[in-house]
Amino acid sequence: MKQRDRLELLLLGAIWGASFLFMRIAVPEFGALALVEIRVAVAAVFLAVVLALRGGFGSLRHVIAPIAVLGFFSSALPFALFAYATHHVTAGTAAVLNATAPLFGALVAYVWLKDAMTSRRAFGLALGFGGVLLLVWDKASFGGGDITLAIIAGLGASLCYGVAANFIKKKLSGVPPLATTTGNLIAASLMLLPLSATHWPTVAPSLKSWLSVIALGILCTGVALYLYFRLIARIGPARAIAVNYLLPMFGMLWGLLFLHEAVTVSMVAACAVILLGTALASGATRAATAASQPDERVGQSAAANAVPRMRD
Repeated sequence: MKQRDRLELLLLGAIWGASFLFMRIAVPEFGALALVEIRVAVAAVFLAVVLALRGGFGSLRHVIAPIAVLGFFSSALPFALFAYATHHVTAGTAAVLNATAPLFGALVAYVWLKDAMTSRRAFGLALGFGGVLLLVWDKASFGGGDITLAIIAGLGASLCYGVAANFIKKKLSGVPPLATTTGNLIAASLMLLPLSATHWPTVAPSLKSWLSVIALGILCTGVALYLYFRLIARIGPARAIAVNYLLPMFGMLWGLLFLHEAVTVSMVAACAVILLGTALASGATRAATAASQPDERVGQSAAANAVPRMRD
């Protein structure tokens, strides 16, 4: 991997990690539904322009129904769940919860697609979910409460990402990643439009919140996905997907620097355990060393895994 690619991978991790910061700032004034509608609509317009310039809309003509399903599981529902979660937990905690998406992806692949469950993957899943318990043990209450619901929402969003990644593999394997992502964002924006209209904030949000939600759409979704697809083309999906391991670090860092959120030893330890489990469960440790050339089919699955971390 060239130095330029390493720097771009680091930049992408910083941008995607900032999505939790921007959600944390904007969601109290916008609410989850209005925030996500603006985010996906802005990103959809940005990527639609890029896709149109490349003449890629034709590839979506015969997959409208699957794209609509993907829009629900890949963007509309998980974005809304994470927006709700960041209203009650720190940006760093949300970023760590987001890191469980590949774990859910491996679990869904085993249950739905009948992928083989080796002892290595099973141990990785157990280890990763053990890290989740370590993260939430001192935060969640078995009696309910906003924080408990927020943690459940974050894990539910990551489960959606796992479903979406496997849905692409099963139903949209022949569609280019940029077209898949643009189509799913357009579908998500149309789905959320009626709900966001009825949940639009009654008090005008501040300029700071508006700038945050626009940054979410353009920078953390549109630009980030464009950079990600470019990295896939240059270094291959198995290496590009390593950006997911940077998100918790940047999520915690931006929360600490700009919102003065605490980064505890248990958060860092849980993050490390989750990422190790994810690497084992997803086979990333072996795939990264084996992959040296881009593979478009694998790229689609890898893109799906990363979209929810713009996904989130």
